[in-house]
Amino acid sequence: MLSALRTRWQAWWQARHPLTDRWVLTQRNIYIVPTPAGLAFGITLLVMLLASINYQLNLGYVLTFLLAGAGIASLHMTHATLRGLTLQLRPVASAFAGEPARLDLVVQSPGSRRHGIGLGFDARAQRGAQVWIDVPAQGQESAVLRFVPPQRGLHGIPALRAETRFPFGLFRAWTVWRPAARMLAWPAPETPTAPLPAPLPLGGDAVLQRQRDGGEFDGVRAYRRGDALRRVVWKKAARTGELVTRENTGAATQELWLDWQLAGVPGTEARLSRLAAWVLAADQAGALHGLRLPGLELAPGQGDAHRLQALDALALHSGAAR
Repeated sequence: MLSALRTRWQAWWQARHPLTDRWVLTQRNIYIVPTPAGLAFGITLLVMLLASINYQLNLGYVLTFLLAGAGIASLHMTHATLRGLTLQLRPVASAFAGEPARLDLVVQSPGSRRHGIGLGFDARAQRGAQVWIDVPAQGQESAVLRFVPPQRGLHGIPALRAETRFPFGLFRAWTVWRPAARMLAWPAPETPTAPLPAPLPLGGDAVLQRQRDGGEFDGVRAYRRGDALRRVVWKKAARTGELVTRENTGAATQELWLDWQLAGVPGTEARLSRLAAWVLAADQAGALHGLRLPGLELAPGQGDAHRLQALDALALHSGAAR
């Protein structure tokens, strides 16, 4: 019961904050409360004040009010450490479901240097080790957080929290930030990878078309955008200035179809996991490969761009988590 109430309260609290990838901290979105050490400090001041009144200790009054002034100054400095900062989220790259996705955060200070700023996730279930940074005066500092998408599909970025206890740890100031960006999670590849389907020979028209496109069956062809950089013949590029890509005769005259019907395992997610593993294996082997899904056919191709396009299609297949 208590957990459900906490979850509802947190959802209501986060809904009060707009979705944005750029969060400017002002007095309206920074919150501050005493820490346990701050509460103990306040109780100590109260005891000192009562003792000074009871025993008429002038030096006790002086010490009590000096410490109280230091506490008030600490309150102001803690709040000012966050006030004016700008938090920016860089574009989030795709990742496989169940594996950490990288969140690159940039914190900018328009004025003085800021110390002891912690960045992490706001939800209690997602809290882990925070990243602590110092931001230079009129400069910026980067931080990296890791978010693990539980399943394939498009996912919103969890609410983030920036906080500080600088300088004395008597107060904690924080802000809640809800990024608007979304990240795409690919299906987790099946392990171990099942054997690839048998490749099919290219027809005569397809061979002629590949020759017109610059294909050469003696081992290299003209570079095309999206080809893997590891297949580029860099020595020839340095000598002649021409980019060419390695391509063996078998890869040039055969194409591999990664077909939904050939996956051969029950269940949508299991088939998508097998197809994702096949896409990686075919790309690693440098094979010309296409992808067939219900309602979608991706023409055969090679290279990094083709691999990403195939994985994106698998992630967004009907039934993906939204």
